[in-house]
Amino acid sequence: MRFSLVDQVLEQSEDRLVCVRALSSGEEYLQDHFEGFPVMPGVLMLEAMVQASALLLRKRDEQCGEWVLGEARGVRYSNMVRPGQVLRIEVNLKSFEPDRAQLQGLGVVLKPGESEGAQAVSGKLMLRPARVGVGEAGPGR
Repeated sequence: MRFSLVDQVLEQSEDRLVCVRALSSGEEYLQDHFEGFPVMPGVLMLEAMVQASALLLRKRDEQCGEWVLGEARGVRYSNMVRPGQVLRIEVNLKSFEPDRAQLQGLGVVLKPGESEGAQAVSGKLMLRPARVGVGEAGPGR
């Protein structure tokens, strides 16, 4: 199953990408997280930053293909994202090598009609190229 937590890319350069994710009350996971007080789970805020990072890296090195999370450090959650609000994600490339990339991510929650918001999530991410087929058969198979 594939799902996208990036609705629209607003800005992109070689080392920076800004995008948004609008949270609607129709998101299936909101029915259980939390009952009576729906908020975007922190792990999905992190995944949105990873997806934004992967978009940036694919544009930089289209030959590499898919990028996956290798490590997340210093992840901090500050504010909740509720239905009707937007998570604005900014990722900045700090270093790039063919086998890994270091990025800094920031997610800001925007209320309807606002252009400035409060920090919701931040962290340092290390992404690696996906190794398709590695480990699928397992040892001795």
